[in-house]
Amino acid sequence: MREKKLDTSVERTADVLQSIYKQYGYLPFKMSKFEEYDLYVRNKEFLVSDNVITFNDTDGRLLALKPDVTLSIIKNGTYEPGCKQKVYYSENVYRVSHKTRRFKEFMQSGLECIGDTDISDIYEVVSLAAKSLAVFSHDFVLDISHLGILSKVLNVASPDPCFREDATRLIAEKNLHEIEMLCKKFAVSCEYTDIIKELVGTYGDSVEVLPHLAPICERAGAEDAYGELKVLCELLSASEAKENIKIDFSVVNDMNYYNGIVFKGFLNGIPEGVLSGGEYGTLMARMGKSAGAVGFAIYLDLLEEILVSNREYDVDTLIVYSEKTDVAKMLAVKDSLISQGKSVSAQKAVPEKLRYKEIIKLDE
Repeated sequence: MREKKLDTSVERTADVLQSIYKQYGYLPFKMSKFEEYDLYVRNKEFLVSDNVITFNDTDGRLLALKPDVTLSIIKNGTYEPGCKQKVYYSENVYRVSHKTRRFKEFMQSGLECIGDTDISDIYEVVSLAAKSLAVFSHDFVLDISHLGILSKVLNVASPDPCFREDATRLIAEKNLHEIEMLCKKFAVSCEYTDIIKELVGTYGDSVEVLPHLAPICERAGAEDAYGELKVLCELLSASEAKENIKIDFSVVNDMNYYNGIVFKGFLNGIPEGVLSGGEYGTLMARMGKSAGAVGFAIYLDLLEEILVSNREYDVDTLIVYSEKTDVAKMLAVKDSLISQGKSVSAQKAVPEKLRYKEIIKLDE
């Protein structure tokens, strides 16, 4: 399948994503640049980076430039029985850059569905995650997992919370050798050592993976979680992106915050996940909210390179004029082109690095 090319910028891409989310009934969410620092320090493991820019307000409160949007949505959300709050956002967040290791302002897009959620909402959010990735390229993979299954297996293997923490990290790394050493250290049975190793190696289409997964879930008492994953996969089997969606139990979000279905999105050419999400009912409970929640975030800073490489032109039309040009004529030509939906740059000389589709030299 040929890769999709977009003549776009980060801001324009955010607009494309928003138009998709609006079709599914999601409403825009806007927030202040500032939030009380305490909100982030209490949930720093939930953040992409635990480095936060702080300052004192005039009343002495310690505030932070927002490094995340989800926490603010939960804090300020309204919850009614039987209802769901469905919001999308494109917000500037402030965190340490992966490249420079310095603070930088990034645009982050995403959506949240909070309230009386069910499997239809999980399916919708996962589907929208796939549609979001397809905006950038058809060459993407959306890996899904179920923390309910992983949690059951690890709890049966060993009741020690240190084992669960270390095992979760090693499963995310797909480090089979270290997993085997860890299981020996905590005296995990050979049966469950093999089961954990099987989960690490579980990857592929749901049609292939689910039958292999069923007996593991039955032994671990994870039938309910397996049933939810199976229903979700059956619903996704009718989607346009079914070939791009895989089951992968190395997708491990922090179990102190996430529960149930989790997922991560990857684009060809970018070594790390550009989209991350899932059910975060545990986080809701920690923040005193008795509601379900599922959503995702797209880290647009990781996509800057692919957006630039996918952009064939900076502008559709370059108009070149001189001091002798009739200004009214030049403006009329420019306005006419803009009214046709074209992007236009009027210059007195041809900029060296400007990429244009066509050029109009008025004096010629």
